[in-house]
This record gives sequence, structure tokens and C-alpha cells, in this order.
Amino acid sequence: MRSLSAKILGWFGLTLFITLAATILISALSYNPYSAVRQAPFSMLLSMEMAEARHAWETGGRAALDDALSRFKWTTAASDAILTDAGGMDLLTGASYAELIKEARSWSRFPFSGRGGTTFARFSLDGRYCFFMVFDSRHLFFSNLQPAHLVVLAIAALLCYALASNLTSPLRALRKALDRFGRGDLDARAEEKRRDQLGELAGSFNRMAGRIQTLLAAERRLLLDISHELRSPLARLSVAVELARSGEPGGLPLDRIQKEADRLNALIGQMLEVTRVEGDPAHRRQERVQLDDLVGGLVDDCSIEARARGCSLKLHAAPRVSIEGDRELLRRAIENVVRNAIRYAPRDTSVEVALENGGRRARVRVRDYGPGVPEEALSRLFDPFYRVDSDRNRGSGGVGLGLSIARRAVALHHGTLKASNATPGLLVEIELPV
Repeated sequence: MRSLSAKILGWFGLTLFITLAATILISALSYNPYSAVRQAPFSMLLSMEMAEARHAWETGGRAALDDALSRFKWTTAASDAILTDAGGMDLLTGASYAELIKEARSWSRFPFSGRGGTTFARFSLDGRYCFFMVFDSRHLFFSNLQPAHLVVLAIAALLCYALASNLTSPLRALRKALDRFGRGDLDARAEEKRRDQLGELAGSFNRMAGRIQTLLAAERRLLLDISHELRSPLARLSVAVELARSGEPGGLPLDRIQKEADRLNALIGQMLEVTRVEGDPAHRRQERVQLDDLVGGLVDDCSIEARARGCSLKLHAAPRVSIEGDRELLRRAIENVVRNAIRYAPRDTSVEVALENGGRRARVRVRDYGPGVPEEALSRLFDPFYRVDSDRNRGSGGVGLGLSIARRAVALHHGTLKASNATPGLLVEIELPV
């Protein structure tokens, strides 16, 4: 039952059904003096007492009638029992109860107020007699209260409690999650076990909380990246500026300033682009990307850098592969992996780039023939600012963010990025859904 309104209707329907069934059962077991065809026990009791009172009157006179009526009052806790003739004359005392007869005929078989209490009447089948039983109205309810009534009330109370608990417990849990989230616990989430509107509300809160957490995490990551990593280029810029001020001949300090400035600009552009898309997926540009053309263009662009470092870049025959994604993010991710391989490739070696079409997933493989990395460092290779001190150090020119940015960009396309030692060298594989 997914709908909350249907669930409420079901609970109330069940409660009413049980209450109705119990009422019918109790009425059948206690009294129902209103049916002459199928008489309930109390109605049958009235008919039997009237028949017995009539028999006592007709066979034993006043004395027998007085004894019978006294016995009726004692057994039923009634305040009065009266047998009259058709005109309303009390056969025991001779008093006239014409008004009671009139009211009894008007109310038929329903109880009415008379003689200072609640009065039940029963006429004989031949119409010659009328039998009255009067109960104290203040004690009528409690005198007729049966243990079964209390059982039914308890069941109804339990059902109502179950309904209230069923409706309010997830709201209480959601409120607690909201309180925790408001106090700064960004991991606070509400349970989504229900499949009704309350479950949908919890799901909406969880999605909102996840989005806010992503935005704040992206903001913190960006601030961390900027504050931590940009210090080194800025320090080198400061040194180059001081050299330029000192009047060092040649244009080397100015060239250094331009190089570091360009490097800072490119790094900031990459971080801002990935962080913006992570924080708000609406900024992600979805388009059909011809992956083989993209990889081929990157290989051509990076070949100049590879030759400058004394190595070569080789592209294996690439099949036609197209995917849905953000062209710029994909280009940055693959370019960072390729440039990272070029940076650590020894002279006179090659960096191999291959594109494979696996049907549902495309795979870009980039391998260098450098020193590789220790096995224990493979799992942390894509963490921001992580470095392998032995060979892949800061002297190689890396800033520790390229592979981290690549992994984040690939993750935004529901892909995976992994590294393994190829002995020799490092093999980095990018898998993307086709």
C-alpha cells in the first residue's frame, strides 16, 4: 500500500469493521429488544418475564404476581417492574399508567424515559397486557457494561495508537534527521523504508541533504586545492619577480613569470570547471562526443610535449566510439592522464595510448615505461596532492592535482579510473559507459 491516504482509509476501515462486528456480537449476547422476529437475549428475557408475570397473575393473583415481579427486579437490578392491562391499570397496585401505555405504543420497541428512569415495554401478543421494566438511567450504562465492551475498547485504542504511531514515527525520525543536519552533521539522513508519501518526503530530504553536502564538500575541496597547491607557483612567481627587479640580464625571469602564470591559469580553470559541475549537475553539458576523434586530437596536441621530453606518443588503431558527456571535462580528464604519463616517461621510450570499444563500455588505456609506483601507493594515486616520493616527485613538475581532477571528471560521467603497474611502467585505464 503505497498511498498514505489509502493507508489511513485502510486503518480506519479496519477499526470500524472490528467495532461494528463487536457491537453486533455484544448486542446479540446482551440485549436487543427491538425485533419481534429474531429476538436477542434481552428481548427474549422481556418476553419470558412478561409471560411469567401474566401466568402468575392469571393463576395466582396478586400474591403470585408480586412474588414474580420482586424476583424480576432482584435478578435484573431493575428499579421497578410493572404488569398492566391494555388500559394501563397496574394489576398489582391498581394505579393508572395510561401515559406509559401511550408512550410505549409511540416508541414501539425502543426504550423511553418514564417512571424516573429508562423504561422498556413489552406487549403481549393478544394485546391484553403490557409489561414494563424500569432501570435507573444513572446506572443503566454501567449495569449493562460487559467485559467484552472493554475488550473492544482496548482493541480500538490499540488500533488507533498503531495508526498514530505509524503516521508520526517517521515524522519524528525525519525531524531528528533535520535537527542533526541543522547542527552541522551533514551525514544525517532519514530512513526511506516506507513507500508512501512519508517515504517520498524522506527521500526528498535525503536528496536535498546530499546535494547540500556535495555543494559544501566541493566548496571546501576547491578552497583546499587553491590554498594548498597554489602556494608553490606563487612562491616561484615571487622569486622570478625579485630576479626581474634585481636587473638580471636576459628574459629568463619574465619567461618564468609567464610560464607560472599560464600554469596557474590552467590549473584554476580545471579546478573551477570540475567543481562547478560537481556542485550543480545542471552546468554539465551533455552532448554526443566522438571519443576516437577526441583521443586522436589529444595525442596530436601532446606529441609536441612528448618530443620535447625526449619520448614519443603512440596511438593504437582506435575504433569508432561515441558517448554522451561533457566534451571539455572528458578532454581534461584524458589529457591529464596522458600528460602525467609523458611527465614520467624515460627518454627514448614511448607512451602508448589505446582506445577499445567493449560494447557497453569504452576503455582508454595509457601506458608509460617509467619506474611505476609502489603497490601500496596505487590506491592513493588519484587522491589530491598525493605524491610518490621516490620517483614521481615535485621535481618532475607535477602539482599533485592532475589525476585527482581526472578521476572526478570521469566519475561525473559514471565511469571509473584505475591504475596498475605494467612492469615496467604504469598503466592507467579510463572506462566510460557507451
